[in-house]
Amino acid sequence: MATDYYAVLGVRRDASQDEIKKAFRRLARELHPDVNPDPKTQERFKEINAAYEVLSDPQKKQVYDLGGDPLSANGGGGGGAGGFGAGGFGNFSDIMDAFFGNAAQRGPRSRTRRGQDAMIRLEIDLNEAAFGTTKDIQVDTAVVCTTCSGEGAAPGTSAQTCDMCRGRGEVSQVTRSFLGQVMTSRPCPQCQGFGTVVPTPCPECAGDGRIRSRRTLTVKIPAGVDNGTRIQLAGEGEVGPGGGPPGDLYVEIHELAHPVFQRRGDDLHCTVTIPMTAAALGTKCPLETLDGVEEIDIRPGTQSGQSVPLHGRGITHLRGGGRGDLIVHVEVITPSKLDPEQERLLRELAKLRGEERPLGQFQPGQQGLFSRLKDAFNGR
Repeated sequence: MATDYYAVLGVRRDASQDEIKKAFRRLARELHPDVNPDPKTQERFKEINAAYEVLSDPQKKQVYDLGGDPLSANGGGGGGAGGFGAGGFGNFSDIMDAFFGNAAQRGPRSRTRRGQDAMIRLEIDLNEAAFGTTKDIQVDTAVVCTTCSGEGAAPGTSAQTCDMCRGRGEVSQVTRSFLGQVMTSRPCPQCQGFGTVVPTPCPECAGDGRIRSRRTLTVKIPAGVDNGTRIQLAGEGEVGPGGGPPGDLYVEIHELAHPVFQRRGDDLHCTVTIPMTAAALGTKCPLETLDGVEEIDIRPGTQSGQSVPLHGRGITHLRGGGRGDLIVHVEVITPSKLDPEQERLLRELAKLRGEERPLGQFQPGQQGLFSRLKDAFNGR
């Protein structure tokens, strides 16, 4: 009397493949020889392997349901029930699945896959980074082949089922091991696991379903971007093999150096140089900022190295409102050469200040002429 494989696995005759697989995994965990070494249990384990070998294969299952011998119809599989020798453990990958879960999706893999992300570098100036801008960029990426619409086959042809794996995308073979005869599966070498072959590839894309093309895109650059900021353009990357969905395009910002300002975060820094007399007397210095020309108020007695902040004249904050500051650093220039008249006037001023002394007569803590100009104009 023929073995009732459905009863062996404890499933209905109309059970789905998922129900059959779940039943097999549950029994395999209970009856595997490594878990239960009882000889009777080992015989039971062979039975569930034989049943699963038949019911998990659509062709063998069809032969079995029609009353035929599924093993002889498929060319047999060696001695023992279900095409396995004594101690055979069926499809080794399914045994591993029973204990460790299904590590990979079995069956034919799709020719259509998501495309890779792409990245390009975009140079902008400081003013564009501060206030934002819109740029047109050209990108060279893979797009869907217009000749075959991503199918990969020449016009008028189509992909055909692989005659080696019969559309399964994998082939099985039985090998001997210390466990007995073990069935292993691997991707079909003829169709590379796709389950179909393209006998006449598209001449435009050589069967890949995509071609290289140059496109022009408009990118909105938000205010406040900095070096290394990446802007994501979803779906504007590479189209995938087989005309698959495109990846994303990332635009990486590179800010060009400015001839006057140095950026530190959202603050800007610059340096103005003024003569010694202007630092002593005070002055107004015009400066071309990102917002136009503004006058910098240099207060009397300003020392070299001091700074004047202009609040809200820096870079727009990328997240949140407001702007950074513009920090103006003052550098005082001391004249290296004086004409006779200039020297005379300075000596008179030094005499009035009581600072005209021979060289070497200054004591520690005393101030010279130029260092005491600030006190003179501050009324000290």
